[in-house]
Amino acid sequence: MSTPSNAFVGASWLALLAGSLTFIIGLWNASMALNEKGYYFTILMYGLFAAISLQKSVRDRSEDIPVSSLYYGLCWMSVLVAILLLLIGLWNAQLALSEKGFYGMAFLLSLFAAVTVQKNVRDLTATKPARRSDQNV
Repeated sequence: MSTPSNAFVGASWLALLAGSLTFIIGLWNASMALNEKGYYFTILMYGLFAAISLQKSVRDRSEDIPVSSLYYGLCWMSVLVAILLLLIGLWNAQLALSEKGFYGMAFLLSLFAAVTVQKNVRDLTATKPARRSDQNV
């Protein structure tokens, strides 16, 4: 296993911040009811959590770490449900097509970046030299 480069780690964090913050700033400035803003914010948070859980499950399985089929299936279903809920919300929203595209792209960028950040964090943790408790540091 190789350590991800600092540039890749930085780019993934930047993508996560860019996607999430632009989505949230877009909601903040949107002319929509507070409950509608809450709906989109909840979908973003649910989608991020689902994407990270799915990436971890896929990675665990590839490393022969036990993951139940039920949990693995729920992770896939959660990612698909989050995307479907966003699509349904945007389809029915009274927004310009460009705004719908903005939210869709910011959402997908956030999901992709969350997966990449989680992968990098895991890779960096796995490649750190183990600290021995009996060493004086």
